[in-house]
Amino acid sequence: MDGLPRVPEQRRSAAESDPGTTARVSRAVDGEARSVSSGALGDDGSAPVGGATVTDEQADAQPAARFSVLGPVRAWLGGEPLPTGSPQQRALLAALLLRDGRTATASELIDAIWGEDPPSQALAAIRTYASRLRKVLPSGALVSESGGYAVRAADGVLDLAEAEQLWSAAEQARGLGDLHQASSLVKEALSLWDGEPLANVPGPYADAQRTRLEEWRLQLLEARLDMDLEQGRHAESVSELTALTAAHPLRERLRELLMLALYRSGRQAEALAVYADTRRLLADELGVDPRPGLQELQQRILQADPALAEPSAPATEPSAGVVRPAQLPATVQDFTGRVSFVKELSDILSTAEGRVMAVSALAGIGGVGKTTLAVHVAHAARAHFPDGQLYVDLQGAGPRAAEPETVLGAFLRGLGTADDAIPESLEERAALFRSILDGRRVLVLLDNARDAAQVRPLLPGMEGCAALVTSRVRMVDLAGAHLVDLDVMSPDEALQLFTKIIGEERVASEREAALDVVAACGFLPLAIRIAASRLAARRTWTVATLAAKLADERRRLDELQAGDLAVEATFELGYGQLEPAQARAFRLLGLADGPDISLPAAAAMLDLPLEDAEDLLESLVDTSLLESAAPGRYRYHDLVRLYARACAERDELPPALRDAALSRLLDFYLASAARVYAIERPGDRTVDHLAVTERAGLEFQSDSGALDWLHAEALCILACVQQSLDSNTLRRAVDLLIAAKDLAESGASSLRYELATCAARDAAAAQGDAHAEGRARVSLAQVLTMSGHFERARAELHCAVELSLESEDPWSIGNGQNELGIASFCLNEYATCETHLLKAIEAFRRDGNKPGEASALCNLSRVLVSMGRTAKAIDLARQGIAIYDELGLTFRLANAKMAFGISLSHAGRYSEAIEMAQEALRVFAENRQRLWEGTAHFRIAEIHLAAQQPAQAAQHAEQALATGCVGGDWMRANALTLLGRSLDSLRQLDRAQACWQKALAIHEESGSPEADHVRALLRPVAAA
Repeated sequence: MDGLPRVPEQRRSAAESDPGTTARVSRAVDGEARSVSSGALGDDGSAPVGGATVTDEQADAQPAARFSVLGPVRAWLGGEPLPTGSPQQRALLAALLLRDGRTATASELIDAIWGEDPPSQALAAIRTYASRLRKVLPSGALVSESGGYAVRAADGVLDLAEAEQLWSAAEQARGLGDLHQASSLVKEALSLWDGEPLANVPGPYADAQRTRLEEWRLQLLEARLDMDLEQGRHAESVSELTALTAAHPLRERLRELLMLALYRSGRQAEALAVYADTRRLLADELGVDPRPGLQELQQRILQADPALAEPSAPATEPSAGVVRPAQLPATVQDFTGRVSFVKELSDILSTAEGRVMAVSALAGIGGVGKTTLAVHVAHAARAHFPDGQLYVDLQGAGPRAAEPETVLGAFLRGLGTADDAIPESLEERAALFRSILDGRRVLVLLDNARDAAQVRPLLPGMEGCAALVTSRVRMVDLAGAHLVDLDVMSPDEALQLFTKIIGEERVASEREAALDVVAACGFLPLAIRIAASRLAARRTWTVATLAAKLADERRRLDELQAGDLAVEATFELGYGQLEPAQARAFRLLGLADGPDISLPAAAAMLDLPLEDAEDLLESLVDTSLLESAAPGRYRYHDLVRLYARACAERDELPPALRDAALSRLLDFYLASAARVYAIERPGDRTVDHLAVTERAGLEFQSDSGALDWLHAEALCILACVQQSLDSNTLRRAVDLLIAAKDLAESGASSLRYELATCAARDAAAAQGDAHAEGRARVSLAQVLTMSGHFERARAELHCAVELSLESEDPWSIGNGQNELGIASFCLNEYATCETHLLKAIEAFRRDGNKPGEASALCNLSRVLVSMGRTAKAIDLARQGIAIYDELGLTFRLANAKMAFGISLSHAGRYSEAIEMAQEALRVFAENRQRLWEGTAHFRIAEIHLAAQQPAQAAQHAEQALATGCVGGDWMRANALTLLGRSLDSLRQLDRAQACWQKALAIHEESGSPEADHVRALLRPVAAA
């Protein structure tokens, strides 16, 4: 790492810089200069009395003026700008401001402003400038003393002084290890620059100061970027560094940081290409080789140095210092037994310090007490892990286990990483997680894991850290893990647990009955805890009463002795104690496939008012048969859910009642999602074509609240769709996919959305429902287009169009043709695309769907641009914008403005085009449409390149790559091609070739026709 930038050197006068200054001034002003150098100087030529012209009391009564030199030289008083006069007058003010209150003589000031060739009346001019400044500045701000002038400014009123103070604070924060705070302070210092320092100020002194201040700004930028890389923000830094190296091609430190950022982003070839470009540039321009640090970095990249791949320090929350998570669930006060296991695990954890990460994996059947034991041991070992403890339920026994990347995101936040510093990919998150834990001692408890593959990315991997894993499966394929097979309790331990819960007194008088109870529970801790808790809550019951009740369940207790049935029998104890309303709720809620369920959704499913449903669900939480995952959200343990469903069938709950509950849940999701859709797309006729629901959905108070709900319920909505594909609910399930299309467009749940849509399509085809199948195929095509699978999308859409004509469904007709036009455009079939989009416009107009019409118009605008019909393209984009403007559709208006910007660019109206695209970018970001945001960056890059602004184009192309775009890998390859063209224009030839090679590989793998274009870009180099 290079040294950090220093605070700017102490400012010196022009005379101090050049011993010949006084002589030159003397020649300029003849005899007058002699009196200047030896006597005090007043504005009118008279000598002031005693230097400063105001008393301290007078100065205190005046408001302080503020000054800026990190941009135009300006002054303010009480927020109002002050006139600073002519360029030479501003030069005088700047020279005084940059002396930190020290006095400058007339000879020094004349030399600063005019250099070696001052005018004959330079001294008089100095006096005039000083007089004018004194009139506009507060009393006492400009003083005459010791043969010259000085500006007496309070601390913090000069922007440069403020920047210096911020940098000093940043150095201190960095020394304390708080990189996030240090980086934020440097950003704040950099924000004080407002263009070129001392802008339009003449004179040699201003020229020298401009150079110095610009150099310091670059040093601050390098320091901030260095800290960003230390915190793992390599993907975000590539774009900025690309632009900076284009602006400052000979600055090797920026090149070094860019190489490191590219390498950590998995772009090794580009990182090495940056070195090759730098070496060639330095040889051509300066005739020198890269400095040793850059050469060393190249060698480390070639050797794939493991220490280079990961940041060296964690990112922390602002001003939070090091975050020490304490996420362990509460340990139970009545923990009993398991002495040998506790000792075995504690010994391993206590020796984690100074050795390779310790991993212990506990396996056993559900209800055997794996989590209870792991939590107890983890709490006991906390002293050995002073840097914190992390916990997660991986939901491995359920139908949808937690995704490792999601868990890592939560862990990184728990360790203090800001959201904008968390990378997207699993590999990058795992690398950042390990980097943050380097040098720290943290315990990670991974509860309820599915398999070793789910666990591996979540392991700390660092010396001094440890992981405890619980799972139903024995993880023999988890390398280096200490495996523990947890069996049921011994009879003595089981009785001890039972006794601790209900009390010594009650067990002492009924010991035999107590032994009968724990034996009936199969010595399973969960079963014992449930039984004992029921007894403890019923003081009128004897232990024998409970034993007799368990005896009545003899057949089930016999099944309890056979493997997994033990868990079911244990749950039976709790279920048998429920009141009828509780039992009904327990059975019905277990039918829903989602990972959890919100209170409003549960109320809809139970057909109860919200307050009644909440009381009922909270009472189930008290029985331990239901968990409250968060306020207002509930979930079953995966095995309890299976048991609840078995109860629904066993207790002769009629299928019609079960179906009715799931139908109410589907209605709730559909009605609520339709409201979100309507809020996002006012005037869109789609909501009028959705199935009518019997239940009302949620009311939303704001646009952001509606989107929050949709994304929070994503997994539950898509699970409901896949669960509702029988003939009675199929059409509503398909319509729910349409209403929730934002889940696919945002990229947040695209894969799950695609799977649900495929299932809906297949179900509709099997049932011969042309209406539902056509809609499902259009929805599937939309998500396929988003991911860049255009051939598949087109095939789906051809079927959808035929089905829509058969079903006479206006929604499928219009949207099918529109999507078919988009897919054809992406396959470069412009004439076919134009035909489909004209049909879409006609269909939308027949249906009165103004937003649909605007969408097709804007899509057609894009096509006509590609066909060279730019004037017509501009007109169509304007028509689309007018429709969206009229409807107040901000999100869709962004798409229209992006299309308009593209057409303007092709007309050579680049500044207008960039303005349109920037507006689109802002709207996409505000609406959390990440893929569209990345696409906007791509379009802005295209416009900049067309306008021959390759540095800006490269920066936005990098942003597109970092963010992701609509079009999946196809669009990623296009962004790489565009980045390569931008870099080629910047003469970064090797890195351009690396980008094109990567783009070609992507296009060749997918069979994309763009491969020929990229090959042509590479061919000249190959020939050379």
